[in-house]
Order: sequence, then C-alpha cells, then structure tokens
Amino acid sequence: MAPKSKRPEPAHAHANARAHAHSYEFGGPLGAAAITFGLPVLCYIFTFGCNDVTGCPAPSLLSPKTLSIDQLKAEVGWPQDGFRALASWEATGYTVAYYVFSALLYRLLPATEVEGTELSSGGRLKYRFNAFSSATFTLVLCLAGTIAQGAEFPVWTFIADNYVRILTANILIAYALATFVYVRSFSVKPGNPQHRLLAAGGCSGNLIYDFYMGRELNPRVTIPFIGEIDIKEWMELRPGMVGWMLLNCAFIAKQYRTFGFVTDSIIFISIVQALYVLDGIFMEPAILTTIDITNDGFGFMLSFGDVVWVPFIYTQQTKYLSTYPVTLGWLGIAGTFVILLTGFAIFRLSNLQKNIFRTNPNDPRVAHIKYIETKTGSRLMTSGWWGVARHINYFGDWLQAWPYSLPTGFAGYMILSAGSNADGAIKMLDGREIVQGPAKYWGMLFTYFYIVYFAVLLVHRDGRDDEKCSKKYGEDWEKYKSIVKYRIVPGIY
Repeated sequence: MAPKSKRPEPAHAHANARAHAHSYEFGGPLGAAAITFGLPVLCYIFTFGCNDVTGCPAPSLLSPKTLSIDQLKAEVGWPQDGFRALASWEATGYTVAYYVFSALLYRLLPATEVEGTELSSGGRLKYRFNAFSSATFTLVLCLAGTIAQGAEFPVWTFIADNYVRILTANILIAYALATFVYVRSFSVKPGNPQHRLLAAGGCSGNLIYDFYMGRELNPRVTIPFIGEIDIKEWMELRPGMVGWMLLNCAFIAKQYRTFGFVTDSIIFISIVQALYVLDGIFMEPAILTTIDITNDGFGFMLSFGDVVWVPFIYTQQTKYLSTYPVTLGWLGIAGTFVILLTGFAIFRLSNLQKNIFRTNPNDPRVAHIKYIETKTGSRLMTSGWWGVARHINYFGDWLQAWPYSLPTGFAGYMILSAGSNADGAIKMLDGREIVQGPAKYWGMLFTYFYIVYFAVLLVHRDGRDDEKCSKKYGEDWEKYKSIVKYRIVPGIY
C-alpha cells in the first residue's frame, strides 16, 4: 500500500485527535491500567519463576496444594532485603550510562538525514539515521573485551549478576519517560512551527489511557551537546534492540562460566536474533512508514515495549539455556534454520516490495503489480506478495519466532545439590546437578511464551490496521478485501 497524505490546516490535526478520542483500544482505561501496572509484574514473574537457583519453574509451583510463600521465596532467590533489593544505585547508574552512550553515538557517528512522511499539518520531520553503525560500534567494543577477557568480561558478568536490578532500572526509565512525554504533550499548540502533533488514539481525556497510548505523536527533545532527538524513533531501534543482543551475549558467557562449554542451541538463537535485529536496524528508514511512527503516540505502551518487553522477554530462551544447556546437532540446526529462512524471506521480500512500490511504483521490480486506485489517491496492491495476504509480512515475522523457541525443546529443569548423582544429570562446574524430572514441559510456559504473545500481537495489529484503513478508504477498502481475502496466513486466516 502507498498512502498519500492530505494537507488540512494545522488546527485540523488537533480536531482530528479529539474526534477519535472516544474510540478505545486495549480494553479502554481498565485494560490500559492492567497492562501499565501488570506487565512489569509479569516480567518479574518470568525472572523469578524460571531461575538458576532451584529450577524452571520453581519446584513449589509444581505442587500448588503444598505451596508456601516462604518456601517459594527461597526457591526463586527472592532477595533477603525484599523489594528494596530489586534495585540498586549501581545498576541504575550503569543503565543510565548505557543510554547516554547510545545517545552520544547517535550524535557523533556519521549519519544520513532524511525527511519523514508528510504529516497531517502539511510538514515533514527530519530524522537522523545511524542506528546500524551505532549498534556495530557497540558490538565491536564488546567483542574486543570478550577476546581480551573471555567469559569474565565485566559487561557480561555485571549483566548476569545484576539482571533483576537492570530490569528494574529499565522499568523505571520506561515509567519516567512516559510520564515526561505525557506532561509535556499539554504544551502542544495548533499550528506550531515545530510540527508537534497530538496522536488521535491518545487524546481520550482519560489520564491512564492517554498515558498508556501516548498523547503526542512524535515527541522530540533537545539535549545539550547531543542535539535534537526524536524520542519515539530513537527508542524504537537503539537501547532496547541493542540491549536484546547484549543480553544474549551475557547469557552465552554465563553458560560457559557455569558448565565450561557453550552449546549450539544458545549460539544459534543468539545469531538468528542478532541477524533479525541488525536487519531491522539496517533498514532504519523503513520505520518511517510503520504504524508506530505514523499513527501511534509515544506513551507507556511504546516506552515499556522498547526498553523492557523486547530485551527482557525476547531473551527468555537464552536465559533458559544459560542454565539448562541443550545440544541440537546438525540435523536440529538445519531443520530450525529452514523454518527461519522461510520466514525471513517472506518478511524481507514482502516489505522490500512494499517500500519500492510506495517510493517508485514505476520501478521495473514492481511494474507488474496490480492495484486499486482509491478515492484518496492511494494505491492498494492486489498482486505480488501483498495479493497473497493483507499482512503477509506478519506471517513471515511470526514464522521467524519459532526458531527462537524450538531449540529449547520440551523445556523445564530442576537443580539438585552436588553429589545427588541423578541419572542423566548435567553437572555444573560448582558440582550441582540439573535434570528435567517433573519440570519437563512446564518450562515451555516461559520459553514458548514469545510465540503465543507474538501471534496475539500481530492479530491485534492487523485488527487496528483494518479499522484504520476502513475509515480512511471506505468502500475502496471493502473492495480491496474482497480481492485479497486473507489477513495474515494464506488459506487460513
């Protein structure tokens, strides 16, 4: 699809935001409140529930009838100082330093400056793109440190030893940033020369709902020495996405320190996830046409998703494998790679075709594409990749999620004390033993959660996009859906 923006008067952008205020998503204010305060709790449940102290899940969770809070606390490694120990000034300080380092790379490294899509106010915002070189620079520094110091490289040991406190620091940053942009959004005035706009979905008048959805469309801030940063675009591809790769590396190092070897499963997941991240970062300009940038305001939904949900939930598999090593062998690697390659090809080629068609529909690579010319002047593709399903890229993206979880197998483990001499146990360097036992399969609640969550996310996104396009294109959208019948999965959904 290649939508063409109209140019209403600047004040209309704010009128448009008010007009859509009554349309709630995510279950309205109650749903927004549940997500805003519930998801951080879920992150802690995942952290403690699947642990390196007693097992994944903690043994007491397998016997709920005899469950004791004190016993459960001991099994999950709950800190003796209670909630206060979930955070520390040291971990928070280093986490903030990581953000500052990322911002410095944004300013200091060479960059490409481009204009974004036309806004409803008629203007265009300028963006500075160098996320790929920033990520590469960070990874090269860590590689050098690993070559020099191996698995004892301080970055890796610090992450492993302070995982919970780093998680807390990022949660606090997500809340703080969402609060900052929410309060600041009330200074947006119609017709301002900076092209600051309110997001249609985040101006309901309900505090918690608007805090979650985000009131301002593209909030920007000017920081001394660093200059102007588009908060939403910067957060989308920098600290969280790079942090995802760094956490995986830290878990690889942890596995080596724990067992004295590294398995093919954790290496495979880390590599394919790194390729996914680097591919997205390399294609940074393509983000300008995504719903996150063009439609969603920046609130807690994106703030938390960018720096907490993505790096900490998407690394559950390598976190698991750092404590329970799984060897796939060449056959297992090959089979998983075929699934990955299929998903990647669908995702990458479909997005490439869409971007080419949007920017230059006369390009020979897309000249054969059939389309519907809508009354708004937009063109909706009805052949090629986008004639197979309306969000065929989502299908490819979801297929890529499976190789992240499959290497963990029928997950679940129990950690036994040294000298247990259990049959089939894997011994740690400190003498402790690890077996699956009755925990087998139950660990899949943690390691396969990503696949289920991602499917729900994509279906929800498809629904949001369908509603948006229905309002925009009217009967032309209905005609389009009669031609391209399937939403995501060809022949099924």
